[in-house]
Amino acid sequence: MAQISIRIDDTVKKQADSLFEELGLTLSGAVNIFVRQALRQRGIPFPVSVENEPFFNPANMRWIDQSIEQMRKGQKITKSFAELEQMAT
Repeated sequence: MAQISIRIDDTVKKQADSLFEELGLTLSGAVNIFVRQALRQRGIPFPVSVENEPFFNPANMRWIDQSIEQMRKGQKITKSFAELEQMAT
């Protein structure tokens, strides 16, 4: 069996140990569950974002769909600076 080593804040580790003990798990068991779920889902098994709204929100998906349609038609994909700024907000 492989072994990995990670660094984690002491306080966070204590909190995690306490939580996982309540769930009948060890930290190692919880990490194994995370990795298995990531493999099963072929990605992080929960949303990860910098902002409250994920990148693949409805507004961004419309822009992506429009760009894909333009590419399929052989059109150049162009956005004005204002449109790019709007996408970022």
